[in-house]
Order: sequence, then structure tokens, then C-alpha cells
Amino acid sequence: MRQTPSKEQFISQLCGLEDKKVVLASQSPRRIELLRHNGLMFDIYPVDGEETVQSYTDAIDYARQLARWKAEWVWQRVTADLVIAADTIVVKDNEIFGKPGNENEAREILRTLSNATHEVITALCLISAQQEIVDHEVTEVTFYPLSDVEIESYLASGEPFDKAGAYGIQGLAGLFVKRIEGCYFNVMGFPLGRFYQRLKGMAV
Repeated sequence: MRQTPSKEQFISQLCGLEDKKVVLASQSPRRIELLRHNGLMFDIYPVDGEETVQSYTDAIDYARQLARWKAEWVWQRVTADLVIAADTIVVKDNEIFGKPGNENEAREILRTLSNATHEVITALCLISAQQEIVDHEVTEVTFYPLSDVEIESYLASGEPFDKAGAYGIQGLAGLFVKRIEGCYFNVMGFPLGRFYQRLKGMAV
């Protein structure tokens, strides 16, 4: 009789990974929290290198290439049964926004997103000895108009600076969101549902 999965190992048990070494190629607190909260057991091995894409056809291709690069970089350096990587970007009018490099950049990004709809794209890459999977999720997010006071107050909170698009929907910036169409967790940086659907059918 199959054992009922425990909360602490829910994904690991459902996907038969209890005895496998799983490595997350990220030190993102959001990704770590989401995966551990849903019962995936893993080690952390963040990428130590400059993430670059030489050429790409569109924003989705850009994100998918970055996720693959991260996963392959870690796969070549660790002994693991499965490596998981992800990359999140924000896109508006074909302009790609990653993490802001400084306060001015964060300010300009938030002004661009104010009173407008943008896309959040998260690409996933899963690598095992038998298989490599690359996939992505797209979510549309619409912001209310942001005043200068709201933007400056949000910058002062320190929250924008380690997040694609200079905001975290799970934090204070949730106040700015008028509408979301698609996966909420994707906006946090990891599309849980799509990840699980690909993982459970993967050869590890």
C-alpha cells in the first residue's frame, strides 16, 4: 500500500525523489520557501558567474536560455540526480526588466509599470541524466497608478532591489496590483503548478 505523502516531503514522495539528490540552482528566498513549503527536499547550489545571453528571438526565449544556462552550469559542477533552475523577468512593450541595479533604475521601472499591464515570465529548466526539460509560464499583471510618494516609500522599504521588475507581489507591492491573469506563484518567481506537472513525468 502506497504511503500517504507527508507535508514535509509532499512533492518528493509524489515524484519518487525521496532517495534522489535534488539541487536547486538558486538562492532566491522566494523559490526556496515555495519549494520547501510544498515538500521538495533539495540542496542549494547557486550560480557563481555572469548570466548572459548572446542572442535571443524574444523575451520568452531570453528567459528560457537563462534558465537552461543556470541549470547546465550547476549540472557540470555537482553530483546530482536532478538540477532545477529558473529565471524570472518582467516585460513591458518588449522591454525586459530584470533586477534593478540601483535606486534610480528601480524608480524608473516602477514608473514604467505604473497604471499599465506587464508580463511576468518565468522559465524553468530541469536536468537529470536521462532528460532535460525547459518550459515557461507567462502571467499578466496590471498596476494601479503609482504616485511619486508611493514609489519613494516603496524604494525606502528596500524591497525592490533583489526582484525582477523592482517589486515583489507577495510583499508591500501587493498594494499596487489591480489585476492578475495567470499563475500568482509565477509572479513570485516560480510557477509551482507547471513545475509539478513537468517534474512528475520526468525520468530521474
